[in-house]
Amino acid sequence: MRGDFDDQLPLFHVFEVEDRIPVDHPLRDIKRRADRILGSLNARFEAAYSVIGRPSVPPERLLKALLLMALYSVRSERQLCEQIDLNLLFRWFLDMQPSEDAFDASTFSKNRQRLETHGLTQAFFDAVVAEALAKHLCSEHFSVDGTLIESFASAKSFQPQQQQDERPQDEPPKKERSAKEPQSDGNGFKPSNPDVDFHGQQRTNATHASQTDPEARLYRKGRGKEAKLSHLGHVLNENRHGLILRVAVTEANGEAERQAATDMLDDLKAKHQRVPKTMGADKGYDDSEFFQELEDRQIEPHIPLVREPAKLKTVRHKKRHPGIRARQRMKRRMKTEGYSLSQKCRKKIEECFGWLKTVAGMDRSRVVGRWKLRQLLEVSAAAFNLVRMRRLAPVA
Repeated sequence: MRGDFDDQLPLFHVFEVEDRIPVDHPLRDIKRRADRILGSLNARFEAAYSVIGRPSVPPERLLKALLLMALYSVRSERQLCEQIDLNLLFRWFLDMQPSEDAFDASTFSKNRQRLETHGLTQAFFDAVVAEALAKHLCSEHFSVDGTLIESFASAKSFQPQQQQDERPQDEPPKKERSAKEPQSDGNGFKPSNPDVDFHGQQRTNATHASQTDPEARLYRKGRGKEAKLSHLGHVLNENRHGLILRVAVTEANGEAERQAATDMLDDLKAKHQRVPKTMGADKGYDDSEFFQELEDRQIEPHIPLVREPAKLKTVRHKKRHPGIRARQRMKRRMKTEGYSLSQKCRKKIEECFGWLKTVAGMDRSRVVGRWKLRQLLEVSAAAFNLVRMRRLAPVA
């Protein structure tokens, strides 16, 4: 028989939320592991909050909400709060009651500085890495690479810098037009966001700066590609399963990748007492000083050479001899089987970037400020590792 709709809504709903979640749902393993890791950080959470005052949203809930944001490709914090209000799965993951009101999106903005001051996002990422190392999921052969993260600012915000020293203090700044804007039509209408043509204008980081994101730099990753206002994101991963061990966000320039690589290696050794045997990278890391820094750390570089090393007989300055010898050693190393395997496994780092950019939404920043971008990258990298570890070492 045909069923009828019941127009009278029940006053109470009695059901178990746990029964609504499938037994084999992927979030179950991630939730158990995340809850255990966050429980180990309870002392740090207690130090970050006062013992008096009004109760706030638990930091564990904020970090797990950022995990959901990365896992389910939620494009903004406001949309995330809307999904928490509507989605029973999200409420179960955040340990929220079905009748509990969802917190506002401004909660992330108000607590972001607190998370940075006490290093909570970095502590969470370090705890995920420590568990992967404790379960022997990481090899002794690493890879490093960098990628462009497009800034939150648009190209129109890249305006000439004000010459404050040359202008008298009582003189108002002159309005400089950096591009030709279209005039209004015959009816007096002028679009609020007009198209701007920068063709033929010289715009560099030395003379221009973004008014929206001052830390962003105009940069292009390779030849034939357009220059965009960007930051550089860096990843250090291991070659067995491609787990991410270190992340960093720096200014977009030609030397940032090599400097970030050494900084991440030192940070990994200081926090986890782990030093790789080999380090694979692409041609962007071809630098004699970088080779020597890796060798001083007892790390064997596996990096392709852009050009042939010079001969010692043709170089008069003896200061260049150590760098030339390092490049010659690198050339001999390129003929070994270990170098070939390292370059083959190095491509796993591209899977990390692919997941971070497409799934976690890190192709373009959603925040203004490099430290805020680093927070999102740390949580996204932790989410990537949790997804991989769900298959490699399931939680009982």
